[in-house]
Amino acid sequence: MSTEHISYTELADMPARQMSMGLALSWHAARDPHHPALTMNGITLSRLELDRAANRLARDLAQRGVGRDDRVAVVLPTGPKHQITCHSLWKLGATVVPLPARVVESELGQLVSAAHPALIIGAELDEYNCLTADFEPDSDLPDGPLPEVVSTQWKASTSGGSTGSPKLIVEDRTSLIHPEQPIPILHMRGTDVLLHPAGAYHNAAFSQTNWALCWGIHVMLMERFDAREWLRIVQDYKVCWAYLVPTMMSRILSLPADVRENADVSTLRIVIHMAAPCPPWVKQAWIDWIGPEAIWEIYAGTEGYGATMISGPEWLEHRGSVGKAPPGTEIRNDEGRVLGAGEIGTVWFSPPVGNPFGHSLEYHTYGDVGSIDENGYLYLADRRTDLILTGGVNVYPAEIESVLEQAPGVVTAAVIGLPDPDLGAVAHAILELEPGLPTPTSSDLTTFVRTRLSPGKVPFTYEVVSESLRDEAGKLRRSRLRDERLATDRHTYLKLLPGTC
Repeated sequence: MSTEHISYTELADMPARQMSMGLALSWHAARDPHHPALTMNGITLSRLELDRAANRLARDLAQRGVGRDDRVAVVLPTGPKHQITCHSLWKLGATVVPLPARVVESELGQLVSAAHPALIIGAELDEYNCLTADFEPDSDLPDGPLPEVVSTQWKASTSGGSTGSPKLIVEDRTSLIHPEQPIPILHMRGTDVLLHPAGAYHNAAFSQTNWALCWGIHVMLMERFDAREWLRIVQDYKVCWAYLVPTMMSRILSLPADVRENADVSTLRIVIHMAAPCPPWVKQAWIDWIGPEAIWEIYAGTEGYGATMISGPEWLEHRGSVGKAPPGTEIRNDEGRVLGAGEIGTVWFSPPVGNPFGHSLEYHTYGDVGSIDENGYLYLADRRTDLILTGGVNVYPAEIESVLEQAPGVVTAAVIGLPDPDLGAVAHAILELEPGLPTPTSSDLTTFVRTRLSPGKVPFTYEVVSESLRDEAGKLRRSRLRDERLATDRHTYLKLLPGTC
């Protein structure tokens, strides 16, 4: 493709229209060059600075052979360089494949093999063309806007980390976007300040932050989530729109009462949470704090089989629901029979005609278990693959985790099923505890759970870990946690709490 530039003056006079994401960034830079575009760790890039950096990198990558519809894997940590790199690729019409930067080489190799990229940026793997994370483009290259090129497929994501082997999910949607018309479902406005603490590779973070930049929104990133720092950023930068996962919401609630009470969060207009089930007590506390109109929940998956959304006021009327099930959604038992209202089974979606993921018109499932009530509202129980069958009774880990995370000192809980010669399987709780607080005993936790759940749902054993149980996307990888423990002698790995048998 040609890498000759067009002028910012020409772009400033261009009326708003559907345009490529690469051009949208330049269009906003031309109209208001000094408006803040991207901030992290107190350092802000203006629209012009961000666009010039992406333009120069695009020209360097073009010289290396990157062109329209090439898949390029971006394996960079959260930060401005991630956004600069992605937008440079869209300027060339390439397809971006975001991958996590914090994975071991063997896991990265599996993800890359699913994507078959023409280039990897941010990591080195044998048999692939690679640029390291510290790569910088030729400083002598021009940094003015490039001619418009539209990507046939704007991104391709990998999935399967919690359900099996990685697979590539190509979103059959071009990189066309309207720079002044945010997608209605996200409730964003061009004048917003947006705070996104999730990892840059995560599907929600990747889509929402990069779209926001194309809509002229000031995007705030966090290198790592910290509850106090999140509150400070909201207050100091007058954040209007925020994304959180339930664990982050819980950790903010766990701050001392005076810290939250003294923080000014009055500018928060929208808080969207997704990526994991939200315990009702967490959601209720946030509704009480900032008001129901500000709280929205999205249930969706990378595969794009189906999605729901529910507002705070609607949730108060249908407590625990993730929203109205899309038309055609069915709940089926293990034999495939469609179940009635209120009956629990696997959730199956019928993709709408013209969906961007290229699915057939057959039914698809994320593997989640749930029910639909008589009013059409969907309620989730857990993932089918994480279900624990103990003594013939179905036990849903998410229900136990929600209770354990209300116990004093517990930050995060992951419940998995471990083999038992008598019951078939028993619930084993893995806990991440609050530093500096007394360690609870297993009897403390058992008493706590017994007052809230039936006896069959009380964990059989408890384990404490020092590392974070959730990944950068806020997800629990129960399958991985279970596999790690099954591969090791039980009495070797368990850091059991006092009082555990």
